[in-house]
Amino acid sequence: MSSGYHQSRLAHDARRDTVWQALWRYHFRAVVPADGCVLDLGCGHGEFINNVQARRRIGLDMWDGIRAQLAPGVEPLVSSVTDLGAIEDKSVDFAFASNLFEHIPQDSFVEVLSQLRAKLTERGTLNILQPNYRYAYREYFDDYTHVSVYSHISLSDFLVANGWEVLEVRPRFLPLTVKSRLPVSQWLIRLYLALPFKPMGKQMLLRARPAR
Repeated sequence: MSSGYHQSRLAHDARRDTVWQALWRYHFRAVVPADGCVLDLGCGHGEFINNVQARRRIGLDMWDGIRAQLAPGVEPLVSSVTDLGAIEDKSVDFAFASNLFEHIPQDSFVEVLSQLRAKLTERGTLNILQPNYRYAYREYFDDYTHVSVYSHISLSDFLVANGWEVLEVRPRFLPLTVKSRLPVSQWLIRLYLALPFKPMGKQMLLRARPAR
């Protein structure tokens, strides 16, 4: 994506920092290995990877502005997600992609999955957070860079068809955006994550690994 996208549609928003701090504290901290290597694909402003606590952290994005966004200790890698050649094989324990795969064509997604397979360790997983078209169809194409459409069902099938095993599916993990009149606070996010039902939940979370 161009730098203009990060300055307009994906401009920095302090509320997003609050969201990711809470998500790390109340969800991802329990599933990310502290002794592992975490790769954030399409890291953007670094809200996820900057909050991660792990032995090694890598933020990858084709936007060269990530160098100024990533926290000390996070390795910046300016590259397309379809070029993971700079990452060592069998080195990544937790790969993460937030709101990424709806922005690239399916053949590029296939290429990411193919290359990532070699980069993951035996315990490595791919964790995907993105809009669920089934619940976000009205707003889905408000983002002019969305080119691919997935629901939690089609994304699961796509992963399986390309040699991956789906370990977890949460069809309604989070609301679609922080751009609303609703307050954003860590305790509200903690409460939301604990709810057995998810009002306004339009983003899905999937966890997968290469099929064995």
